[in-house]
Amino acid sequence: MNDPKIDIQSAEWEGEYRIRLHFDDGSRQTVDFLPFLSQSRHPDIRAFLDQRRFRAFRVEYGNLLWGDFDLCFPIMDLYRNRISHQAEGEAAA
Repeated sequence: MNDPKIDIQSAEWEGEYRIRLHFDDGSRQTVDFLPFLSQSRHPDIRAFLDQRRFRAFRVEYGNLLWGDFDLCFPIMDLYRNRISHQAEGEAAA
């Protein structure tokens, strides 16, 4: 089964490491990135524990991004509010 095409329309910082996402199907989700960031062993990911760096996100072409894809997540993971670590995913960051 294929997931429907979902894009992020906008994102708002809600404090600490929480971002409120607005999707193009009208749904909303507040994602807390602190567990993901603090549990990472990868220094490039842990660097986003710096609040200034974390808050420098943007929505581009329906994706939530930091820098030049320095940090990004699959949209369906954000939509479902299920971001987690996978060994191969951390190695690519």
